[in-house]
Parts: sequence; C-alpha cells; structure tokens
Amino acid sequence: MAGMTLREASAADVPRIRDIHHQGIEDRVATLDSEPHTLDEQREWFQRYWPRDPVVVAEVDGEVIGWVSLNPFSPRAAYQFVADLSVYIEREWRGQGIGSVLLQNIVRRAQTLGYHKIVLSAFPFNQAGMRLYEKFGFPPSASTTNRDW
Repeated sequence: MAGMTLREASAADVPRIRDIHHQGIEDRVATLDSEPHTLDEQREWFQRYWPRDPVVVAEVDGEVIGWVSLNPFSPRAAYQFVADLSVYIEREWRGQGIGSVLLQNIVRRAQTLGYHKIVLSAFPFNQAGMRLYEKFGFPPSASTTNRDW
C-alpha cells in the first residue's frame, strides 16, 4: 500500500495499539478478549513480549493504523518454537490489504526467530480474518488454526 510503512513498535505506540485492540473488542469479531485493557495492562503486555515476540506497527503519515504481534503460545519448553498470532487493523483502514502486509512481515520474522509454527484463534464468522489467514496458509477451522513450515 502506497504511503504505508512498517516498523518495530515502541512504548510510545502502546496507547494507539490499545485503542485499535479495543475496536476489536467492541466489534466482537477480532478478539477473544471481552473487556478493555487499561493502559497499564497494555504497557505490561508490550514490555513482557519483546524482543523474541515482536510487535510491528503499520503507519501512514505518522499514524498507527494497524499492528501485529507474535505472542508466547505456552510457557512449556516443548512449545518454545510455537507462537500465537495477533493482528488488528483500525476500522477505517480494514479491507485495504494492511493485514496482508503485516502478516507477511510477521511470518518472515517468525521464521528468522526460529519458530516452526504460528497458531491463532479466530471466529469463523470473521470472514475477512478467515480469508486473510487462509491466504497465508492457515487452514480453515472452527476456532483455532495453525501454520507449519
């Protein structure tokens, strides 16, 4: 997408990341969370998962319009090469290919970081999300899907 850049998220992005995540909660299609996070909770989340589990933002004209992250799937050692995926796009920017750009970037990063699998949970009625995940090799499922390489 012209004019869009991807970059590592910074602590200054956390309020915007939280706002976009809250849209997912309000819309009831993009997250299993049901309660908004406080800013302190979102900051704690951000600090806890860096650097092995990157957070990448997409921005246009200095405004964060979407984000993607790799999250620990399980604290068990056997799952150290499995990541959970989060991807969220600002309402007004959905359907413009931003999710594809973010997902392509994070899959490459996951491979570079030594992950062998990415898993995610998705609502089957989130048609846009399901199309995005299938486009990147995540097989369709009722609630959880994954991609190996």
